[in-house]
Amino acid sequence: MAKELTVASFDTDVAQASKPVLVDFWASWCGPCRALGPIVEEVATEMADRLDVYKCNVDEQGELAQRFSIMSIPTLILFKNGEIVHTMVGNMPKAALVSEIEANL
Repeated sequence: MAKELTVASFDTDVAQASKPVLVDFWASWCGPCRALGPIVEEVATEMADRLDVYKCNVDEQGELAQRFSIMSIPTLILFKNGEIVHTMVGNMPKAALVSEIEANL
C-alpha cells in the first residue's frame, strides 16, 4: 500500500530510505491521476520487498511539487539513495509502469 508523503516526512521517507522509492505526485481533481492510482497501489503491494511507494498530493504538499518542478500530473519519480533516477509523466498501463521501474532499479 502506498503511503502518504509530506514535506515533513520527505527526508526520512525518501532521502534516507534503504530501498528505492517511487513517489506518485497527484491531485484528487486529476482524472489521469485517479486512473493511475489503483495501478500504483498494485505496484506498491507487489513490489514491496524491493521498493517503497509514496503518494504526494500536490495541492496539499505544494512545496514538494515545487521542489521537484512538477508541471504535469500524474508524475512519478523513482529515487535511489535520495537521488532522482527516473521520471515518468502521465497515465500508463501497469505493464509499462512496472517495465520502467524494473529498468531503473
